[in-house]
Amino acid sequence: MNVLREYKAAIGALVVVLVALLASVIIVPESEQAVVIRFGDPIKVINGYKDNADFGQTGAGMLLRIPFVDRVERIDKRLLSVDMQPQQVLSTDQLRLNVDAYARFRVIDPVRMVRTAGTTERVKEQLEPIMTSVLRQELGKRTFQSLLTAERGRAMENIRDGLDKEAREYGVKIVDVRIKRADLPEGALESAFSRMQAAREQEAATIRAQGQKQAQFIRADAEAEAAKTYADSFGKDADFYNFYRAMQSYDYAFNDDAGATTILLSPDNSYLKQFKGP
Repeated sequence: MNVLREYKAAIGALVVVLVALLASVIIVPESEQAVVIRFGDPIKVINGYKDNADFGQTGAGMLLRIPFVDRVERIDKRLLSVDMQPQQVLSTDQLRLNVDAYARFRVIDPVRMVRTAGTTERVKEQLEPIMTSVLRQELGKRTFQSLLTAERGRAMENIRDGLDKEAREYGVKIVDVRIKRADLPEGALESAFSRMQAAREQEAATIRAQGQKQAQFIRADAEAEAAKTYADSFGKDADFYNFYRAMQSYDYAFNDDAGATTILLSPDNSYLKQFKGP
């Protein structure tokens, strides 16, 4: 009987040891980083994120903890995303835009994240209103048309930098911010395009008017220069000038392309005097 009790006690002790051993072992994969929390205070980071660290060289694997004393908070090491609820933003040209955006982030300081937010889900809840505020401020400085050009990329960089500055307080780095859509409310898009078309047509009309004005100035200067040249040539050699003008007139009057009109002139007509010679 005593032997049986000792045998049961030994088995019970072995079970307790096995349970304690299993409770002290933790496995951290490469895709996670873990924070060991003792009595509510983070004391150690396992497999923490490091820039440009080689795979398998960051501390992942099987590790030990004090069972029933140490609590382990597991944090995703990969890129995470936070979606912003669709918002209406007023642009500088007084257009209300329906904006839907998201941000991608990574936890780079897990201890700070645990102390300030606790979990990645809480981090997302904290980042969403901050992202909305930063996006409103940045897009509120721009026109709707600018979001259809390369300037949109610059706006995204500013939003990312502004959000990243706030996210660092939670141990998080903002990697990228993207706008999934930025549309005008239903019915407003056609009106906006009509205003843009009218503005471009007005600009084109102004350019054409300026071009016509410049053309008139150039034509007037050319005609004045030509008249001066004719006058100078007439003053230097009146006979040659009369001959030259007569040849131009003959070329136009007797050219087949001038038409089928028949001209009847007597040989003594003064119009034909250049054919008679001196």
